[in-house]
Amino acid sequence: MKARLLYRDRDFDMQAPPPWQAEALTKDLDLTTLFNAMAQEDDFLREVAARVIQTGFEKYPGAIRYRQDILHDCLNQPAAVRELYALAVEATEAAKKQYHGFLFDRYPDSVLRYSIAHMEALVALLKKLRRFTDAQTGRFASVGWTAFFRRLTEELTDQYVAGIKEHLEGLKFRGGMLLSAELGSGNKGTRYVLHRPPPGKRETRWTRFLEWLQEFFPGVAQLFEPEAPPHSFSVHPRDEGGIRALDEVRNRGIGLAANVLAQSAEQVRGFFGTLRTELAFYIGCLNLHDVLAQKKVPVCVASPKIMEERRLSFRGLYDVCLALHLDKPVVGNDANADGKELLLITGANQGGKSTLLRAIGLAQLMMQCGMFVPADSFSASICDGLFTHYKREEDIGMQSGKLDEELNRMSDIIDQLTPHAMILLNESFAATNEREGSEIARQIISALVERRIRVICVTHLYELARGFHESNAGNILFLRAPRERTFKLMEGEPVPTSFGEDLYRNIFGAG
Repeated sequence: MKARLLYRDRDFDMQAPPPWQAEALTKDLDLTTLFNAMAQEDDFLREVAARVIQTGFEKYPGAIRYRQDILHDCLNQPAAVRELYALAVEATEAAKKQYHGFLFDRYPDSVLRYSIAHMEALVALLKKLRRFTDAQTGRFASVGWTAFFRRLTEELTDQYVAGIKEHLEGLKFRGGMLLSAELGSGNKGTRYVLHRPPPGKRETRWTRFLEWLQEFFPGVAQLFEPEAPPHSFSVHPRDEGGIRALDEVRNRGIGLAANVLAQSAEQVRGFFGTLRTELAFYIGCLNLHDVLAQKKVPVCVASPKIMEERRLSFRGLYDVCLALHLDKPVVGNDANADGKELLLITGANQGGKSTLLRAIGLAQLMMQCGMFVPADSFSASICDGLFTHYKREEDIGMQSGKLDEELNRMSDIIDQLTPHAMILLNESFAATNEREGSEIARQIISALVERRIRVICVTHLYELARGFHESNAGNILFLRAPRERTFKLMEGEPVPTSFGEDLYRNIFGAG
């Protein structure tokens, strides 16, 4: 059985290493706030949200739409999805309880007993899963969900479940165990084979009572046992050596069966574990959707485009992490950067430039993970990788100046970049003077654009912005934060001021 609710052709791998830029993205885009909103204080949901968003970055429109459609079903049937998730949690938690003692005892007899108990618990949950499937089939429309329910319907048949229960009952050997062996070197037993025992007498209340009596009062129970059949022998209860010898024969005979059953139980447990993990991502999305609905901010289904189309347009785009922090409405922004290789954002201090930059990065990341996007509408080409280069605060542990640190960090990023990647630059190379910083940034940005890497840049370097504006061949979009600080950015050419004097007056009330 396969879940396949994140990928069409494989299960999600929680052990996959995070991408090279994961730590920087988490810090610069404030992803921890996003993870916490999805988790709602559930550590497992937080871990899954972080792993999927960091490693589940899809690069094909079809793969993104596959998840979007599954999420759409989840939003339409939230109670059913949460019920299924609770069932998967119950199964994984039951497995932990069953295997608590098994970890410390690896004898075949113990493995068999623990595996039988484990599988019986899982069979009961498989029956609940089948009842859930019967109740929900037809209520979900996405390819992912319909394929999931179809697999369960085809595989979890009544005959399949009955067969499992029959085999488990047989492995309890209530009527005895039938083994065969060959004599090996030194007349030692070898090639032990466990056979299906011949049909015995039907179990009665009396036989079950005798089994219970034998377990707690061995001596007394023998008084009620029938006479031993021919060609048999018995071992005296005090013959410890004989009992150990029989135990050894028993363990050698059931070793293969115990291992096979343990592996089968592990496969079923693994299915429930994978189901829990993949559903956890969608439960996180449901949690986030509920929080944003309470704040009355919009979300939309993004429209992913192939990398070569160079598309980026949005309406009402806002920073979802800022919205999660604030109790008041956030301002959304509109822009059409279709066909543009460079988006250059300038304007007033604290006018919303960095917020828009982060909003674009978050929207791109959420879209490529198959999530809804914080906007009225959002359409963008898929990028081959998302990177950030933000200015850093002074660090007393630095071995060199801030400019050297920025250049070294940029060099490391460039080593990872591929065509069709996206990089977000926030006040990069502002650690030196205007002229030098502008020239460094110009050369780096120009080289990136030539390599078909989309650049979104926030800068106060007027010489840099003016130079690109004068040489614009139609592949650059300029946005500017207004002097009034409405946080609504508009298209406009760069101006040689960030209106710092206005900011000073607003803060200190100077005349």
